[in-house]
Amino acid sequence: MKKLIVLAAIAISCFSCVKSGGDIPNVPVNFVASTTDPRLSALNIYGGAVLISGYGVAGLILYREADGTYAAYDRCSTYLPQNRCAVTLDQGGFTVTDPCSGAKWSLIDGGPVKAPATVSLKSYNINVSNFEIFVSN
Repeated sequence: MKKLIVLAAIAISCFSCVKSGGDIPNVPVNFVASTTDPRLSALNIYGGAVLISGYGVAGLILYREADGTYAAYDRCSTYLPQNRCAVTLDQGGFTVTDPCSGAKWSLIDGGPVKAPATVSLKSYNINVSNFEIFVSN
């Protein structure tokens, strides 16, 4: 009986160590840019999106929504985020693709639109004031 209990305890401890894919790490994000910054010119139209390097886990995606508001997401794929694959903009700018897995997400809400993605992109707070865009968490 003792051996059975020890064996059960070992099996439970082994299964509890399995990685579930994990979350996107929380890193400080504090991006500020003028709305007239040439890097952000694609945001002058509804549905425009830009990629910004050097912020978040794998960079930022800024997206101008149809109602004129903005959204900000981390470029790190939520499918196997430990691989830190940075998503890329698709033709048309309404979706992004993980080049490592082929998973896709919508920029309208950050939700997954093609497997193996099942978790939305990590979003950040975005505020536009006095002709400046602020992204933070």
